[in-house]
Amino acid sequence: MSIRINDEAPNFTAQTTAGEINFHDWIGDGWAVLFSHPKDFTPVCTTELGYMAGLADNFSERNVKIIGISVDPVDSHQKWKQDIKDVTGHAVDYPLIGDPELKVAKLYDMLPSEAGDTSEGRTPADNATVRSVFVIGPDKKVKLQLTYPMTTGRNFDEILRVIDSMQLTAKHQVATPAQWNPGDDVIITPAVSDDDAKARFGTYEQPKPYLRITKQPQ
Repeated sequence: MSIRINDEAPNFTAQTTAGEINFHDWIGDGWAVLFSHPKDFTPVCTTELGYMAGLADNFSERNVKIIGISVDPVDSHQKWKQDIKDVTGHAVDYPLIGDPELKVAKLYDMLPSEAGDTSEGRTPADNATVRSVFVIGPDKKVKLQLTYPMTTGRNFDEILRVIDSMQLTAKHQVATPAQWNPGDDVIITPAVSDDDAKARFGTYEQPKPYLRITKQPQ
């Protein structure tokens, strides 16, 4: 099953380092970031999990939960957590999903159905496509999906920036331009009439008939 933006995030029940969860129940009424890893004790992923642990408060401030997944079992994750702390200085307190039967990886279209049903004997290269980030909204729909190559560490500051944009644009009828950062000017969406735009946003610039730029609403 291919997953696209605005599809409902597939639900599942799984064991994690924080116990068994039902994914949708665990998300609750907030946002969530699900990010996957090809295998435990791999170098790039070790740095990523630690960096995410360092950003945990930043995500929490935005009402965003974070959860990792690897196709290894939970007991392997628990052992890996010490290495992550040793390397990065950050303790991984967010849950890590165990997926030794590859069920969640397949459910999220990160591995093909013919990949088998066990993580045993699989190398990181076998799981190279399990390198994705899914941002899921309070409506349980996928808002963002990114997949990275194994040799490129993910930029989680960018994930925070995108979440800031999505939360802002979900609240106001605006869009964010290229290279936008919180506090920068935004674009008024075409769904807003000129009269309504003036009433809601005050003055705005209009360099083209289809492009209206205004200060970021609060």
